[in-house]
Amino acid sequence: MFRPVELFIGLRYTRARRRTHFVSFITFTSMIGIALGVAALITVISVMNGFERELRERILGMISHAEIHGERGEIDDWRDVVERAQGHPRVLGAAPFIDGEVMVTRGGNVSGTILRGVDPQLEPEVSQVLNKLVAGEGKLEPGDYGIVLGSALARELRAQVGDRITVITPEARVSVAGVTPRMRRFTVTGIFEVGMHEYDRTLSLAHLEDVARIKQMGDKAGGIRLKLDDMMAAPWLAQDVAHALPGYYRVIDWTRQHANFFRAVQTEKTVMFVILALIVAVAAFNIVSTLVMVVRDKQADIAILRTLGLSPRSVMAVFIVQGAIIGVVGTALGVAGGVALALNVENIVPAVESLLNFEFLPADVYYISDLPSELRGADVGRITALAAVLSLLATIYPAWRAARTEPAEALRYE
Repeated sequence: MFRPVELFIGLRYTRARRRTHFVSFITFTSMIGIALGVAALITVISVMNGFERELRERILGMISHAEIHGERGEIDDWRDVVERAQGHPRVLGAAPFIDGEVMVTRGGNVSGTILRGVDPQLEPEVSQVLNKLVAGEGKLEPGDYGIVLGSALARELRAQVGDRITVITPEARVSVAGVTPRMRRFTVTGIFEVGMHEYDRTLSLAHLEDVARIKQMGDKAGGIRLKLDDMMAAPWLAQDVAHALPGYYRVIDWTRQHANFFRAVQTEKTVMFVILALIVAVAAFNIVSTLVMVVRDKQADIAILRTLGLSPRSVMAVFIVQGAIIGVVGTALGVAGGVALALNVENIVPAVESLLNFEFLPADVYYISDLPSELRGADVGRITALAAVLSLLATIYPAWRAARTEPAEALRYE
């Protein structure tokens, strides 16, 4: 524990003007280096948190928390399964669906898409897509063969609300003319945009009965999508729902469907933390060179203090205080700057893009085309503690060297 005298001398050395201006410059750069490292670490980790949140919300807004499939893929009595699933206390919503890869054409424009048959009454309970319409009402009635396209897919087909497009399924039809693909004309009733190019470009929605009819599935469904009250508990909650159903069912939850996405984000966040932590470490260990120079500059002062009765341990404490002050001030500046950047990065980046006339995250390349940010107190605390500990460790060697100063040797040439 530091006594007042060590703290007083350490503060005095920190405030005093040094005879060697280079030492003052090194002290300043050490402080700024720590501040920049801490600010960069807080900002980058917050942006990574934002990407993780956006990725999770946008993907889960499209795929739901879990899916239940029949033993052979299709579900015959899907209405009973939906009713039983909705009766589970942890299930917030359940809706049937049919997925199939098809080809859509309009004029000379051709594109592949995943045609998803949905029940428009139940789908909003498990998905946000019908709430993300940017054109049209997205009305889907059985027998009308209406279709809702993703915005990028609509641009590819040059289709607008009210246009008619042709859907071609891979299932073949045998007739007198031979084997021909099954085709059906659909009318575009809406265009949605969820902000993820993968879905805006490849997904289209139609009524469940219409899709079942062109795929010749009768009154069956391809599966049941579930929305749960706790998405992190999806693996075991989905299994619990399936066990409560009569018969055998296969369960797929979001952690299995898109595990690679979230694992990649977590890995990137860990790697970025390590890389930027090394920057903070380099800046913190600049304190070593700063204090070594200060010790050489204060050789005579140390010798006088020793002759006045200050113990080696107290001398060591003086320079630990001085180095700790540099680290604390640098860390505080970095935390303030990092928090300010993390809270405003969503406004700063568009301004920079507008100024430079350059888009950092093109929508046709990246899943998320904006730069989100989520500041978490736990991350700020961890980064602050890391910078403070590294700064404190950096003071030990120079302070130990100062404590070993011999008064006679230091005053010999004074």
